[in-house]
Amino acid sequence: MTPTPDVFDSEHEQVVFCHDEPSGLKAIIAVHSTALGPALGGTRFYPYADTADAVTDVLNLSRGMSYKAALAGLDLGGGKAVIIGDPNTLKSEALLRAYGRFVESLNGRYYTACDVGTFSVDMDEIARECSYVTGRTVAHGGAGDSSVLTAYGVFQGMRAAAEATWGEPTLGGRTVGIAGVGKVGHHLARRLVEDGASVVVTDVWQPAIDRIRDELPAVTVVESTEALVASALDVYAPCALGGAITDAVVDVLSATVICGAANNQLAHPGIEKALADRGILYAPDYCVNAGGLIQVADELEGFVFDRAQQRASGIFDTTRAVFETARTDGVPPAIAADRLAERRMRDVGRLRGLWLS
Repeated sequence: MTPTPDVFDSEHEQVVFCHDEPSGLKAIIAVHSTALGPALGGTRFYPYADTADAVTDVLNLSRGMSYKAALAGLDLGGGKAVIIGDPNTLKSEALLRAYGRFVESLNGRYYTACDVGTFSVDMDEIARECSYVTGRTVAHGGAGDSSVLTAYGVFQGMRAAAEATWGEPTLGGRTVGIAGVGKVGHHLARRLVEDGASVVVTDVWQPAIDRIRDELPAVTVVESTEALVASALDVYAPCALGGAITDAVVDVLSATVICGAANNQLAHPGIEKALADRGILYAPDYCVNAGGLIQVADELEGFVFDRAQQRASGIFDTTRAVFETARTDGVPPAIAADRLAERRMRDVGRLRGLWLS
């Protein structure tokens, strides 16, 4: 078993382990930063191999949420939660409500929402024990499926990358490969087809492939991510789990642009330089996939889809700004995005230290 990471070596404000034996709940909530406001981030329900893997994931994901919220211009911090186990066999009303009690115990420092393995109906169950829940069903006053605006934001980021690479903010006539056509990848594929792109997809879950074949017959399906990466692509869009951009992928990838919805796409530090050396433009994941966060954050004001979509449209300009900062500073876009997010957390977060009666 891999040793559990030492959370005191991270910059996180708070990490909470949650255990309710009768319901089978084993969860971890990580609050990375509340410099800009309460932490907001989804709950991932996943069968981790061990606790160490779960801790590593929740620390990385929560840090990414801080940067995502800052770069998106939201007055929110970053947090994330993971529930350890197979959601297909372990998820129950009792488990979700027990988890809601743990979230409630943080008194608003952390707001939860959907992520891999959790859905809006699950948020409704959690909300029976907790006031700090977003991403709820429309029937309960929520925004519903946040994958709609996540995909919309990725599409806006991809348009900005296309403009930076080929001079026009369109994917018309380009070939885009999508790895993972679940909730977000499916919506992204539809937008790309409508924009005139040729779309190639893969997914390990056969029902997702069957659905996209039925609804988007123009899409080409390949058998594996390895086959997709080896294809002739203009854009590669990782839309499944993180760590998709490895040294092996960089070596064989023909795409000129990487822009996808997956979190924590870069497998290790230094990959961003390898991409730049190969002339591949990387649109930082937490910059372009912020549409879902923007959508669930809008619920805190009383959800209005048009308002949330207008805010998500700003991802185009934000991605442009990242590319411009990268150019002027002479750094890869991943580093430029970090600098912009850290600047906002520092400059705006400092104001929270000014006492107000």
